[in-house]
Amino acid sequence: MGKTRIGIIGCGGMARSHASRFAEVLDRIEVAAVVDIERDKAEAVAAVLDNAPIIETDYQQVFEHIDAALVVLPHHLHHEVTMACLRAGKHVMVEKPMANSEAQCIEMIAEAKERGLVLMVAYCMRFHPLVVKMKELIENKAYGEVFQLSIWTEQLTRYAEGHWAHSAATLGGGQFFSHGCHYIDLMLWMLGQPVRGNHYGTNLCTPWMEKEGTSNATIAFESGALGYHFGTWGAQGSRLGYAFHAHCEQGMLEIDLAQGKLMAHTRAEEHEAGKLVSRQQEEVLMESKNAKHTELEMAHFVDCIETGATPLTDSIGSLEGLQVIWELYEAEERGEMADLRGLGLGTWQAT
Repeated sequence: MGKTRIGIIGCGGMARSHASRFAEVLDRIEVAAVVDIERDKAEAVAAVLDNAPIIETDYQQVFEHIDAALVVLPHHLHHEVTMACLRAGKHVMVEKPMANSEAQCIEMIAEAKERGLVLMVAYCMRFHPLVVKMKELIENKAYGEVFQLSIWTEQLTRYAEGHWAHSAATLGGGQFFSHGCHYIDLMLWMLGQPVRGNHYGTNLCTPWMEKEGTSNATIAFESGALGYHFGTWGAQGSRLGYAFHAHCEQGMLEIDLAQGKLMAHTRAEEHEAGKLVSRQQEEVLMESKNAKHTELEMAHFVDCIETGATPLTDSIGSLEGLQVIWELYEAEERGEMADLRGLGLGTWQAT
């Protein structure tokens, strides 16, 4: 089978991040085209590639040259461009979040299903080796039952005045929707079915954000476990950065993404001078470079195109994660606890 011809549609910062890691999958893909309405941005992405892709400002002009599209555009354009690609018979990997409304997501799902095409959402954290290993350890109860998963994502994100990411209409919400969707997805993936939860957001000290620039979300799960995510785009300094703590019966699993380490923190009891002494122990279980690992995500996308398999981060699962976020937003507006029963991965049925 020949290489899958990929067209990159949208050539901002995230597209450059994808392209910078394609060297590791060039035995399976060819970036045949790069597209951006600002030609210089498309040229900048083309410059990091080993080949000489077609450069265009109109994505519809490249359909005859590609088998699949990587859609890396402002969120409010995901639906329109993905639908056009699907109607042209192209497989699509669209950056997260999938789209800005439930109706748009459902239309995208239906179009891909009708045409027998792969529609995958780029949740790169699902492919990070440290996250995959933590999921495996939790699932196998290597340290007993998990009872708390906490995730911190602390960064300073501010664009030029008037940038689309500052607007609730074009971003689809605030920081929680745009970036927190990664981590709600991971909570659902690791902890199972949600029962109830709450979200509190603020744009205090992130006045450039129309909606929240900082958020706290807590979710209770059927198992009794709790999940927590703190995210901010206003961090002027950080100690945690990007960190995961999974508290289990027999220890705490920690991912420090900046250090590229998965660690286990456990307690050992020893007799010392006739007394029982408790000591903390730390073991590095796995190391992995600090990167988005979009090459693993792209390899999986190609696997699905070649075999017809359902992507790990498929369109339906992506919608299910966004439904949880939308319910948390709506409950926050009402000043209530969100009822999340019946939501989560594996719950959505087409009507």
